[in-house]
Amino acid sequence: MFIKLKVHPDSRRDKLVKKAPDAYEIWTKSPPSRGLANASAIRQLSLALGIEAKKIMLIKGAASPAKIVKIICPEIKK
Repeated sequence: MFIKLKVHPDSRRDKLVKKAPDAYEIWTKSPPSRGLANASAIRQLSLALGIEAKKIMLIKGAASPAKIVKIICPEIKK
């Protein structure tokens, strides 16, 4: 399962909004340097989906605000 993300680093607060069944917009306080914003976005998504963060893999967009992640496990709690 693939999910599209739009990540806004250096925001005032952490926030996650579901835009579509396979798209989320994430605001994170973390800076974009050293992948901290990516890690924070994946952590927020894992909490929203109810799965472990290690089961979410960044496929595309490591240095871009638009990202694609792959969910490795089939069971997602909503």
